[in-house]
Amino acid sequence: MAEPHPGSTAAAPADVARARAELEPGLPAPLAALWKVTDGLMTDAGVTVYPAGCIGERNATYDVAQYAPGFVLIGDDSGGRGFLLRAGDPRSAVYSSDLGDLGPEGFDVESADFASWIASLRPDPSP
Repeated sequence: MAEPHPGSTAAAPADVARARAELEPGLPAPLAALWKVTDGLMTDAGVTVYPAGCIGERNATYDVAQYAPGFVLIGDDSGGRGFLLRAGDPRSAVYSSDLGDLGPEGFDVESADFASWIASLRPDPSP
């Protein structure tokens, strides 16, 4: 399920402020909007959108600023593939890449925009 879990809460303002400070290229606006509703999410298939409290550490761990300048790692698929947005583009496509090779020339486009990507993570309704 790609919707906030029942009882989920928005990201803490202090965590969002820390994320803004830690992310070198800046905080993507679509991600900040999601955090106003829920502090990250995880689908049944293992796709994770990082919560505000850990996104800075995840981007530092994978040296995103060095290997993919201008991008922010926003989540992963629990299998070695990461999802990224362009930090300064509120209409950024969602890109994916092997976390071992974050060169933008090898990025795949997962969705034309963040909202469509989030919607695509929802399971198909049962008949």
